[in-house]
Order: sequence, then C-alpha cells, then structure tokens
Amino acid sequence: MKQLIGKALLDSFRKLNPLVMMSNPVLFVVELGTVLILLMLLFPKYFGTEDQVGWNTVVFSVLLFTVLFANFAEALAEGRGKAQADTLRRAKRDTEAKRLKSDGSVQVISSGELRKGDRVLVETGDIIPGDGDIIDGLASIDESAITGESAPVIKRAGSDQTSVTGGTRVISDSIVVKITTNPGDSFLDRMIMLIEGAKRQKAPNEIALNTVLIVFTLIFLIVVVTLVPIAAYVGIELDISVLVVLLVCLIPTTIGGLLSAIGIAGMDRVTRFGVIAMSGKAVEAAGDVNTIILDKTGTITYGNRLAADFVPVAGVDQKELMEVAVLTSLFDDTPEGSSVMMLAQANHVVCDVKAYEGEIIPFTAEERMSGLNYKGVHYRKGAVSAISAYIRERGGMVPPDLEEKSARISLQGGTPLAVCKDSQVLGLIYLKDTVKPGIRERFEELRKMGIRTVMCTGDNPLTAATIAKEAGVDDFIAESKPEDKIRIVREEQAQGKMVAMTGDGTNDAPALAQADVGIAMNSGTTAAKEAANMVDLDSDPTKILQVISIGKQLLMTRGALTTFSIANDFSKYFAIIPAMLVEQVPEMQLLNIMNLQSPSSAVLSALLFNAIIIPLLIPLALRGVRYVPMNANQLLVRNLLIYGVGGIIFPFIGIKLIDMGLQLFW
Repeated sequence: MKQLIGKALLDSFRKLNPLVMMSNPVLFVVELGTVLILLMLLFPKYFGTEDQVGWNTVVFSVLLFTVLFANFAEALAEGRGKAQADTLRRAKRDTEAKRLKSDGSVQVISSGELRKGDRVLVETGDIIPGDGDIIDGLASIDESAITGESAPVIKRAGSDQTSVTGGTRVISDSIVVKITTNPGDSFLDRMIMLIEGAKRQKAPNEIALNTVLIVFTLIFLIVVVTLVPIAAYVGIELDISVLVVLLVCLIPTTIGGLLSAIGIAGMDRVTRFGVIAMSGKAVEAAGDVNTIILDKTGTITYGNRLAADFVPVAGVDQKELMEVAVLTSLFDDTPEGSSVMMLAQANHVVCDVKAYEGEIIPFTAEERMSGLNYKGVHYRKGAVSAISAYIRERGGMVPPDLEEKSARISLQGGTPLAVCKDSQVLGLIYLKDTVKPGIRERFEELRKMGIRTVMCTGDNPLTAATIAKEAGVDDFIAESKPEDKIRIVREEQAQGKMVAMTGDGTNDAPALAQADVGIAMNSGTTAAKEAANMVDLDSDPTKILQVISIGKQLLMTRGALTTFSIANDFSKYFAIIPAMLVEQVPEMQLLNIMNLQSPSSAVLSALLFNAIIIPLLIPLALRGVRYVPMNANQLLVRNLLIYGVGGIIFPFIGIKLIDMGLQLFW
C-alpha cells in the first residue's frame, strides 16, 4: 500500500502538465490561478505585491496542494488497477509441475512445459501449475490470488466445481488435474491482457456532469470579475490573490477533483469481482438497468440436474431401488452420477467401489443408458423410453405406473431416470435442475431497485413456470430460441428501458451487442466476448447482479459527492463574502453568521478547508457510498439529508475551527 501511495504521489506531479489538466476544466482553472500567484511571487514588482510575499506564499502553497490532492485521487484510483495486473503477474510465476506419465510415474517439469491434455499431481502446499479440471480427488484450494477472497473453496472430481486456475494453491489433500490450456492462454494471461486493454472512457452521465461543472465555473468566474467594480463602488480594493482564492473556493473543485477517481474506482471494483469492463460507460450503464435477461441454466439453476429423490414403482421397496441406483452410478463420474451416490449415502446406503469389479457400461447418446454388469446381473439406468425398450427386448414387463410417475416428475420441472435390474424396472431417479440458494432473495433485492427480471429457457412452458416460480423471477420465456433474446432486448429498449443480459455462445452475440450491458463468459466464444462490453473472467453468470449493484453504487457516489460539493460552495459563499465586506458595509453583518476574525482569515480559512476536504473524501470516492436497495425517491431524500444538509453544515464547522486555529498563529 505504501508503494502504491508513493507512486500515486509521483503521478500527481506528472499530471500537473497543462495538456493533461485541460481534460478537467475545473482543476485547470485552479492550476491557472496557482500559476498566476506563482508569477506574483516571482515578479512582485510587475504586480505591485512587494508587501504581500508572505500572504502569496501561503496562498500559492495551499492552491498547489489543492491541485496535487485532486490529482492524487485520480492517480491512486489508476494505481489500484495497475497494481492488480502486477499482482496477477506475480501469481503467474513459473512453478514446478508433477506431470503424470502413462506408466503412472511422476515427472517434475517446469509449468511452462505443460500442454493441453497433460495430467498433473497437485499435493498439499503445491501451486496449481496451470488451468485445468480435477479428474481425481478433492482438495481445499486458496484462490485469493485470483478472486481476493481469503476463504478457501472445496473442489472435487465429478462435481460442478472441478475447474481450477493456475497460480492458486492447494491447502489440503491432493488432486489430479487435467490441463486444459496451453502457455499464454491461461486465465491469468487473459485477465492481465484484458485489464491492460480496458479503456477508461467517460460515460455519458459523467460528460453531462462535467459540462454542468464547467457552466458553474463560468458563472462563478463572471461573479468574481463583476465583484471587482461592485467592491470599488463601495470603496473596497480587492487584491488579485483574494479574487483567485474566492474563485477557487466558489467553483466546484471538490467534485471536479474526485470525478475521474469515482469512475476509475467503479471500474476497479468491477475488476475485483473478476469482471473486466471495456469502458466506464458499461459500468455506469449497469447502474441504470431496468431489465435483466437471464439464461436459466448456469445462472438461475446450477445447470447440472442433480438427484433429488428415489421414486419406486408399485411393489418395490425404496431401499432396493436406492441400492441398484448406486450400483449403476458407481463408475459414473458425471455430476448426475455423483449426486445419486450422495443422495443414497444421505439415506444410509453406501457401496464400496472396490467390491464391484464388473463390466462398466458407459453412457452413449445412441443407447441413452449406462450401468454395470456384475456377477451375471445387468444393472441399468437411463431415459424412461430407453429403459422401457431395453426391458421389452429382454422379455420383461414395464410397470403400468412407470409412465404416470415419470409424467408427474416432468410436470414438476424434473427429469426422470428409470432404473432396472435385468428385466425388472425398480423405479425412477428424480433429477432436479436445482435453483441456486439465495437467488430468490437476490431477485427480491433487484425488485426493490425497480429492476425487472426475465428468465429465458429452452424448457417446455410447464417446466419453465415451475423454475420461474421457485426462483422468483418476474417473467419467463419458455422454448426460447436465440432470435427470441434479441427480440426481447429490442422490445424492452423500445419502451425506454436499459437492458442487461449474459451469454456465452455465438448465437448470444447479437443480443449481447444490442443490450446496454452485455456480460460475456470468458469460457464462451470469441464472438460473444467481442460483442459484449464486459467479460466475466471466471464465467459465473450470477455476477451480473453484483455488477448492477456496483454500477448503482458508482452513480450514487457521484451524485452524493456532487451534492456535497455544491452544498459546500453555498457555505463557503456565506463564509467569505460577508467577512470581506462587513468593515465597509456594516449591513453585511447580518450575513456574517460565522463571525470570522478578519477578511484575510476568512479567505485563508475557506481556502484551507477547500484543500483539506479533497483528501478527506478520497477514501469515500474510491470505496463508494454504501448502496442500499430502495426506490429513486427514497434515495434522493436520503442523499439530500446526508450529503446536502451535511454539505452545508460541515463547512461552517470546518472553516470556523480553522479560523480559530489561525488566531493562534496569525
């Protein structure tokens, strides 16, 4: 952190280049004022300020620090993003890999020599040498180098959590990993490339706000210039330095100095979630989203249908069904097969794999069944129609209630798998596309924000309705085709709504390009990633919910600090103007509510407060204002009360305290 701050301080001085400062008109005006005061210090005779060297030195120092503090906020925000890329480079260091040879022996090589398809052994304390999938074992893995989360995750073969990332560390147990990428194509390589390739473009709202700030600056410039003849009319001669200070204090320097930092920090917060935003526009657009279009599979549900129940046919004991189902799944390393084993184990039915050394029957798309031949007995599980045909071929009878129970499972949104032993059907395994825990609550939060959720699925309407009700989405589209997605996006946009969606396939690319916020999965196609304006590096579709919250937090932070900055200007106006004019215009005493000790003290106190408030607000600008889901009216009232009223009161207190402190040294 110290190194980051030190580099940001150096960058603050580099950003003093006028060509750089011109991109921020408010701070450019402050820099021009600083240069003018410097010229008055260097050439006092030309300005007739020989007797004001001490005063001008103080004013110059405070103005310089004001500009530097504002530059520091932006440099620190930029530095955090660069630091993340540097951290990833360190995580991507060359490590040893224990490659497994065909004869089962271990060969220790450099991770840079690994190629796609290699199998490596990773034991406790080892760094995973490359991206891959666990094909044997389970382990607790520290992924903090990638995700920033300190809590380890459990990953195992045959589950939906098999993918591992190079650069992460195994904390306990050991696993065998099949490498899925070649050098240069790893997760870390892509993440570094995307972080460095992401451009910081100003979003439309930020450009609009920048225009407003420029207008405010011009207005106050006119006010300060016209103040000179007004003051001369009442017999007051205003120094150039006082006019510069007055202008700097009245223009919105606080938000002008923090505006870029807020936008950069918003992109940085998204990046910390493992999502790369191609521009600031994408993050800001996420904050304005009204409708989210979500795929069911992988977003709302786990995608892998998992065993939820064992349904025996008439005359069959459920325990017998479970025992045969376990035998058919002993050598099935798919998520479905693993879930059958886990559900049976939860019902106290356990089988030892080593005890059943029979002929393994793998699943094929043609046969649509799998199982085991053991001691002359044939155990099978598979599609109901496939198992029914298999039983008839062997001269068996299909139970009359099989079709009825199968239809009931389908109506509930599940998938039935029939289980048989030789020519006897024992019952069904109810596979359910499980809704992710907590997803209903998250959709409820989105509803509070005024965001409508639409689920797209290829399932039949009945199954889709069941999942939609369980998940709590606002609407769903069943049997949807790729062209349906872009049609929905356009229909929503035609109503003036901002639309977000996720996707990973080439057929999603048109809708991702059409959507205001399109998040492509990093595991998806190149077409999808090029069409989207965000890329989720670890391919978790539910991240769209966090991205929207971050976008809203960015907008809320910008609005809160803008409100605070403008409210500050109001207070500084009442602090400076009455104190400057009260001696010549006694009637101004009515407005001199702060009762500052002298005109010079009032001006200097306001200038010091103006300089100090920027670094005090940097942590808030980088962290963001805490976002609480609520409607726009509630949010407006909350902001006005906290940052509007607070922005008026706080400067009165701060300037008065500084004035009292100056009394001790002035």
